[in-house]
Amino acid sequence: MANSPRENFVHWLRDAHSMEVGTLDDLEKFAKRIDQYPQLKTRIQQHIEETRGQERRLKELLESMNESTSGLKQAVTRVAGNVQAMVGTLFSDEALKNVIASYAFEHFEIANYRALLTTAEQVGDTRALQVLQQNLREEEAMAQWLEQHLAEITRRYLDLDASGAGGKS
Repeated sequence: MANSPRENFVHWLRDAHSMEVGTLDDLEKFAKRIDQYPQLKTRIQQHIEETRGQERRLKELLESMNESTSGLKQAVTRVAGNVQAMVGTLFSDEALKNVIASYAFEHFEIANYRALLTTAEQVGDTRALQVLQQNLREEEAMAQWLEQHLAEITRRYLDLDASGAGGKS
């Protein structure tokens, strides 16, 4: 059964909203475990606030279209994030691996927002364009920050691990 561009758009907006809900959970858990990385912790806390805004804007956008969010998608995203967090705590290099995974995930989010922008243009939703562009800018800024600080975070992990302090928080 074929979907109209608007049906796809709504479906993908729900996906993006669920993605941000799951990301928020993941970031909050991660921020609690990186005390030995103060600059990273500060930036993660900033991105938590950005992500809250992204989630809120997407929810409001869906509501303005007389659509709802997806409780099922949010639940699945949260479960997946909880499993990832539990597995991550088993490894001494959790902080570094989470930074690498976060860098990759930021690019996944960037690609999603770019596809949503293209779809919003096609369906002529100018309000959505503003929301999606703001979310995209925030994701691009986070990805850029992680790229600029990956070497520094890696060196910090190596120093902590070599000193016997380990790479954990």
